[in-house]
Order: sequence, then structure tokens, then C-alpha cells
Amino acid sequence: MDCIKKKVNEELQRGWIGSDLACNYHPCHFTGQDCTFCYCPFYPCHDTDLGEMLVGRRGNEVWSCSDCLFIHRTEVCQFIISEVGRLGVTEAGDPRFMDIFAEAKKRFWHEGSALMVVGATSDAGKSITVAALCRILHRRGYIVAPFKSQNMSLNAKATRMGTEIAMAQTVQAKAAGLKTPDSHMNPILLKPKGDTVSQVVVCGKPYADYDVESYYGEFVPGPGRSIVRENIAFLKRHYDFVLMEGAGSPAEINIYDVDIANMGAAREADADVILVVNVEWGGAFAYALGTIELIPEEDRRRIKGVVFNNVRGDTERFRTGIPEFERLCGVPVIGVIPHGDFVLPSEDSEALRSVATMGHGRCRIAAVRYPRIANFTDLDPLFLEDVTVVFAERPEDLDGADAIVLPGTKNTVQDLLWMESAGIADKVRSLRGKVPIVGICGGYQMMGRELRDPEGIEGGVSRTLPGLGLFDMTTTFGDYSKRVVNSEGRMLVGDGGDITGYELHMGMSEVREEPLFEITNNFDRDRVTDGAVRENEMLYGTYLHGIFDRKPFRTHFLSRITHGGERYDASDSRDYDDILEENLERLADVFESNLDMDAVMRMLGVGE
Repeated sequence: MDCIKKKVNEELQRGWIGSDLACNYHPCHFTGQDCTFCYCPFYPCHDTDLGEMLVGRRGNEVWSCSDCLFIHRTEVCQFIISEVGRLGVTEAGDPRFMDIFAEAKKRFWHEGSALMVVGATSDAGKSITVAALCRILHRRGYIVAPFKSQNMSLNAKATRMGTEIAMAQTVQAKAAGLKTPDSHMNPILLKPKGDTVSQVVVCGKPYADYDVESYYGEFVPGPGRSIVRENIAFLKRHYDFVLMEGAGSPAEINIYDVDIANMGAAREADADVILVVNVEWGGAFAYALGTIELIPEEDRRRIKGVVFNNVRGDTERFRTGIPEFERLCGVPVIGVIPHGDFVLPSEDSEALRSVATMGHGRCRIAAVRYPRIANFTDLDPLFLEDVTVVFAERPEDLDGADAIVLPGTKNTVQDLLWMESAGIADKVRSLRGKVPIVGICGGYQMMGRELRDPEGIEGGVSRTLPGLGLFDMTTTFGDYSKRVVNSEGRMLVGDGGDITGYELHMGMSEVREEPLFEITNNFDRDRVTDGAVRENEMLYGTYLHGIFDRKPFRTHFLSRITHGGERYDASDSRDYDDILEENLERLADVFESNLDMDAVMRMLGVGE
């Protein structure tokens, strides 16, 4: 407390500064935040709208306000500085601070409102619509949080608190200008493990495995609804707006009574709803009208607008059908969005269905598509290079490959057995030293000599099996907690450039190779090594997802490729994050130009 009081006194002497772009930590929470108070003068306020009491490492209770954004609003900071001057407050701890706090909260705090985006089908454009709205509202000065109550995806990302959420929500959070997305934004994540069984991740931590029947019969009516309700309430207390994304279709009448992902979530949030339809699928008016008609009247009243998305060609020709559609369903069309090509991460494996290749470059990189491929968004930065990525499911798919990527997997043991039975494992071994090979997370584990699963965690039965034998490494799956951390550091090969990434894995590896990276994670801050490398054989392995996002490693790996007798030149490569930011701006521009934002703001309670 004495340290906090000292810092607050320094901040009071300094006065209002607004957004401190020179600060090494700027912005801690969101772009454009007010940095006048890094240390809150009201700590500990014990106001449960803004924070909560937690149990500390030593078992004592500690007031936590790490998620509070109230003190970083410009109007709040300016009011505090003004009142401090008016009252002559000079020291932190002055009891009059709480009077200032009470008045500031009365004037500037309010519970946020929510708006939900549902789709007539999967792949309707829900994710990009939410991302676009997040960026539009962020540019207008609002603090916005994305939310998806239930997401099924094997593309996940680590948060600052050591939890995991779906990749789509991290991208939406980036669109909202947030630097610290958290598990409140995706409280239920389903990670498929087989045809009917999924691991259920609750608030970023593994909870249990469920088949379809037990999920809807036990989980949803049990903890599921309260999990959704509590996390919506949390976000509404901290943000101006909560932009919610549905899952699949909101009109699944066979499971409507156990819906917590679409209209059920809208009810919990008391949110108006926008229905999005992908025109490219054909039958757009029928999809929209049928969806609306199938939703019960009490929920149908929440649907305040329809957006027809992904219209190729002349949008005016499409608009000729809108008056009759509006007459039939009684819901206004608030947007007709033209088709656009945007560089954004894929939400789930649906993006790979029936896709044999991605990219149109000269170099051919083979990525093994296991049955349980996970976090394949690691590959996205490669699509921006002069590269064609081939998704290999047969040994012959690796013929002519200039490089090989072994991506992440939800089940290393089962997918390695699949590689062996398909003949892909032997094909990869035969290409050792001939082309660059990189393994990421589960793909890295496969590259070792041996995988041990004594408790049947990965394979269902106790077993030990040989790996690909590319590295002198043994990986053991046992009673270990899942490792979920963000890391940063530098390469120990090439020019030693900076890298960032995140870990999401079970198992521990004993590695007897030269390390690939030196890293620091976001928890213990200890500097450690990661991965393995054999430069002379062009072999690379790491537990870090996202290693191609930054330029240094992507450039180094691609520079090892020889195509047509020439080395690949990646000198024009850029960080993927910069490209993603540009595309989010473009996405927002397209939506803002073709969407009735006045109608959207009315749904959010602004301008009524």
C-alpha cells in the first residue's frame, strides 16, 4: 500500500497527461486509454462493479482490480484532477478521495449494453461482422468487448492470465483495440477430440469431456447457463458495449430449449439481435426468412436488423429484392456488404474443408493435415509469401515439397499413429536433410525419438511408441497440467531476431539438442530455452505457436528453401500483426460504408 500511495502522489504532482504514448507499457489495456493514473488513487475501493476480492498466494485476501478500465477513461481522470485541485487534496490516502470516487462513479459509470450477431448458417460472416463493429465503435471512442458464449474450435490462443480462448475472439479483441483479451470473452470453448466427444474448456481452463448427449443433457442445464450469465454480467460492468457472436444457426429447433449460444445468450444479455446471411451460398432471402420464421415469437422480437453479407458484383441488383423481403418478415435490412478479400485468421477447421491448397506462390510448402489438426492459424502468415501451402493427407502430397510443416494437434499420439499408417511418417523421414522441416507443438513432439503415454492421457491406453526420430528427444504425457503461456524472446540461429508466441500443450519433453529460442514467459519471467534445431539438416522444432507471425523466424525458415536452384528471398516480409491491423481497418471501412450505423447505435441504446 505504501508503494501505491507513493506512486499516486507522483501522479498527482504530475497532473493530467492523457494517453502516454512514450510509456513502455502503453497501452496496458486498450489503445487510446488515459494513462494519468497507472496506480489508482481509490485502491482498494472494494466496489464489486469494478473489482473483486481474491485469495493471494499466501492465503490472504487481496483486492484485485486488474480488469477495471474505469480509471483509464479520460473524462474520469480529468474529473479527478479537477476535484483534487478544488478540494486541495495533496496526499494519497486522504479520506476525501472516496468522496471523489463516489461522485466520479455516479457521473461516469454505467452498465454497458449488448448487441448480438447471429448467422442464418455457419460461415455466414458472424465473426467478421463482430470484428468490424468492434473496430468501428473503437474508432468512435467506445470501449468494447467481444463475446462468444460457446465456441467450437481447435484454433485457440493463450491470454495474459494463462487461460485459452478461441482465436476468433482474440482477433475481435484486437479489432476493439484491447491489449489484454481474457476468458470472459469466450467462457465456453469446445475442442473436438473425436466424432462425438469434445473437451469443454470453461473460463480458459480444461473442465471435462462430454459427448453431445451429456453436454446438452448435463452441462448446459447445469453449470452452462450460469457460466454464460456471469460472464455477460462481468463484461457489461466493465465495457461500454458487449458485441456478442452466435454459433451456427439460431433456429436449430431440435436443441432450441438448451440454446446458450444464440437467442438464449441474447436473452441473458437483454440484447437486440442482427441476423447475418452469406449471399454467396445462394438462397439468401430464403435462409433469412426461414431462420426468422423458425424462431419463437418472444425471441423473434429481438431481431432488429438483417445484414446480407459477401455480395459479389453489383449490390444494387441484389437490393431489388429487399422491399418484398422486408414486407414478408417485418425486419429491416440494415446492410448489404460487398465481397472483400481480407487477411484474417480462420475460426475453425471448416475453413479447410475440401481445401487442398492455399496461396498461389511459386514455392510449395506441405503442411500435414492430421485428423485432429489444431491451431492451423500458425500457417496464415505463409499465405502472404510467394508460397503455396499444400495440405498433405497422403505421402504423394509431399512430392515436390520445398519445405514441410508439422502443425499442432489436439492429440499427438493418435495423429502420429495416423501418419504412420498413412505412410506419411516414412515420407517425412525420407526428406530429412533435403528440405527444411519445422514442427510446432504436437508436431514438434512427433519429431522426437519416443513418445510415452503411461497413463493413456493421449491415446486412451498406456503405450510408448517411436517418434519420427528427427531429434534426440523424449516426450512424456502424464499427470501434468496444461501449459498455457505467452512468451517473447529471440532466435538462437541466424541473426538472432526477436520472436513472440504462445504455448498450449500437454506433455513435457526431455530435449538433448541445441535450443532454437531463448524466451521469457508472461508469468515467472525466467529466461529459458525452447525448442530444438539442427541447422545442418534444416530441422526446427518448438512448442511456440505463432512463430511465423514475426518476420525474423519466418524469414530465416523460408531462406533455407531452395526452389528452382535459387534460395527463397523473404526480404520484403512484414510482421503478420501489422498486416492484420491493416485488414481490420479495411474491414471496418467496408462495413461502415454499407451498414446503417444509426440503426446499430439505436440497438445499443445510443441516440434513442
